[in-house]
Amino acid sequence: MICKDYLPAQMGTMSLDQIDPVAAGSVQSLTFVYTAGDFGIDDTGGLRVCWRTTSDMGKPQFSDPEALNYTTIEASNGAKLEYSVDRSGVRPWANSLTVRVGRGFLRKGETITIRMGDRRAGSPGIRLQTAVEHFQFKTLVDAFATNQYTELPLSPHIRLVPGEAVRWRASLPSQNILGESFRLCIAAEDIWGNPTAQGAQPIRLNASARVAGLPEDALPIGECGTLVVDGLKALKPGDLRIDVQTAGDERVLCTSTPARIVESAAFGHFWGDLHGQSGETIGTNPVRGYFLFGRDKAFLDVIGHQGNDFQITDGFWAELNALTAELYEPGRFVTFPGYEWSGNTGMGGDRNVFYRREGRPIHRSSRILVDDAADADCYTAGALFDTLAQAREDAVVIAHVGGRYADLGVAHDGRLERAVEIHSSWGTFEWLLHDAFDLGHRPGIVCHSDDHKGRQGATQPGASTFGAIGGLTCYLATELTRDGVFDALRARRQYGTTGTRLYMNVNGTFDAPVTIYADDPLLGATESRRDTRVLMGAVVAPNRTGLSLDVDVSGSAPIERIDIFHGKEVAETFRPYTAADLGRRIRVMWSGAEYRGRGRETSWTGKARLSGNRIEQVKPINFLNPQQPLSWSDGENIVSWKSVTTGNMAGFDVLVEDKAVGHLAIETNLASLDVDLASLGSDERVIEAGGLARRLRAWRLPEKGSAMSMRIRHRVEGRDLQADLPVYVRVTQEDGHQAWSSPIYLIP
Repeated sequence: MICKDYLPAQMGTMSLDQIDPVAAGSVQSLTFVYTAGDFGIDDTGGLRVCWRTTSDMGKPQFSDPEALNYTTIEASNGAKLEYSVDRSGVRPWANSLTVRVGRGFLRKGETITIRMGDRRAGSPGIRLQTAVEHFQFKTLVDAFATNQYTELPLSPHIRLVPGEAVRWRASLPSQNILGESFRLCIAAEDIWGNPTAQGAQPIRLNASARVAGLPEDALPIGECGTLVVDGLKALKPGDLRIDVQTAGDERVLCTSTPARIVESAAFGHFWGDLHGQSGETIGTNPVRGYFLFGRDKAFLDVIGHQGNDFQITDGFWAELNALTAELYEPGRFVTFPGYEWSGNTGMGGDRNVFYRREGRPIHRSSRILVDDAADADCYTAGALFDTLAQAREDAVVIAHVGGRYADLGVAHDGRLERAVEIHSSWGTFEWLLHDAFDLGHRPGIVCHSDDHKGRQGATQPGASTFGAIGGLTCYLATELTRDGVFDALRARRQYGTTGTRLYMNVNGTFDAPVTIYADDPLLGATESRRDTRVLMGAVVAPNRTGLSLDVDVSGSAPIERIDIFHGKEVAETFRPYTAADLGRRIRVMWSGAEYRGRGRETSWTGKARLSGNRIEQVKPINFLNPQQPLSWSDGENIVSWKSVTTGNMAGFDVLVEDKAVGHLAIETNLASLDVDLASLGSDERVIEAGGLARRLRAWRLPEKGSAMSMRIRHRVEGRDLQADLPVYVRVTQEDGHQAWSSPIYLIP
């Protein structure tokens, strides 16, 4: 599609009957009327209605009048119309409803009527986008049948607002020094994850330990759907959680994330989401709202913006730099200027570039959607690293997996590229870390959202093929400043999660003093010291000295397991229960992706049938799309589902009447597994399902998870190392959330 700016005022008008705000994700019927302008539309000309690439609005369909998203289109003069929906629009308006006048033509004043969600034959309507936005239907006209479209001066839009509150989230700082004040941050959300005050009743707070300043009276939720209770002080060390309860019947709406109260600490725990895009590139909503959502509704400590470089104009780059400078507030809110180097995978793939200060250049991978004059472009990842290094830029680069994935074998510079992003809204990608190990790199681990919905720091997948909650990273920094966070990133002193805020502390203690490097010695001369204690991210030459790894975790939900990795392999697994604790709860999970590239999402259609026993209860795990719930009815012995994974996992727990008898037959479109319950324990039954780490698993759990905290010790015996031994931790909670520590690198 070629877009022209030719006499737009004479190309006609498009109107929309819906003028009142409607709930995001709701099902509506929308009637558009295009009125032809001075030129009409010639035979084989037409019009296009486009919406954003990343929108999850239902796809209009034309074949089933009684089904969701049914759409009809007709011309007032009876002209024959041909129409289709595809993704052929110009980024970021890729979704396109194209209407072609196949036989006949339109004169000035004649109309084309489009009914999205036409209810006249029984359709419930069309499901609108699930993220809040002033949603635009960009309209373009090909009046002369040249396949060159002119955008109308005014395109219809609809105001999408939050729906009713159905769930709550509350967060505490993951670590707090005894005697220092802290805050509790609360948000009510609608079914799609939009903060909302609609139907949000007053709440009360109930702490697990004494807290000075905790209000005793009922508290109203603010009109934005959030509430911040400040000036709190813990009165003793330990783990603190606060229940958010209804003011009337004291029903628990949610429990806060844990706070570890300590008497002293060298590093604070600060939560960040550095990776996402706003509406100026391919995302949703303006960039100022992007930053303010992260600060005021997701309650982030650290934030960055990563627009695709080939969509960032010089003007927008200047605006971004001005905005990060304006909103940077040391000690409260840290912003970083940056951009996403978005080269094709064959040229190196996606890299996030962050500067410590504003006013630095943007080196684009291309200018395919930018008209500014070329200056300092870098067409390959290698050229990007060389340019940043030669200019001695104070920058950090992170490799990630988005539409494109970072091919670490094409280019890498450890002086700049300090981490790999192994989870985002696009899925979970431990394979990217393992790629780095295979190549001899020594990165830290981060997880961010790569959010495109304007909800940085608290993103949900909605109804799209994004199959995961956006990730978060906890930076262990000396202070909440740019210098503090940059130093943490460069030292690999952080852990990442799939979006939850659990507390993790990983310490290594060697049997005798070892050589601990200030930086990776592969990168050049660096200082070293002799000591016995290290944190995550350290690079150590142990010289046959044994290591005791101490892991301290306080979860946001019961902990299911802790895995200790030696490189790519699990060396030891810790569970908070013994075989004697196993009960009537059976867990079934599926995971993995199609392949590494853009079409990695895997659709799972499955059914589990229990024979010789009875299902008493079913609990879904990571069923994140409300339109595709797990299917089970009380009294039935069959569970069925449709699910999407993109490297992450989903599944369910079944509680059976008798733990010792029966068979669970699990059938999916990709793999099947038959489980004899009498012999099933905590060891997983696994069937590989092809693709990229796709597998179907089943195992037994205790009937109730109660271990919110775990402290474990793993032993790494001294040995002669011939290659790097990266040692890191993966925590898995019962609710499906995971977390990863940055590795400690034991080197020859």
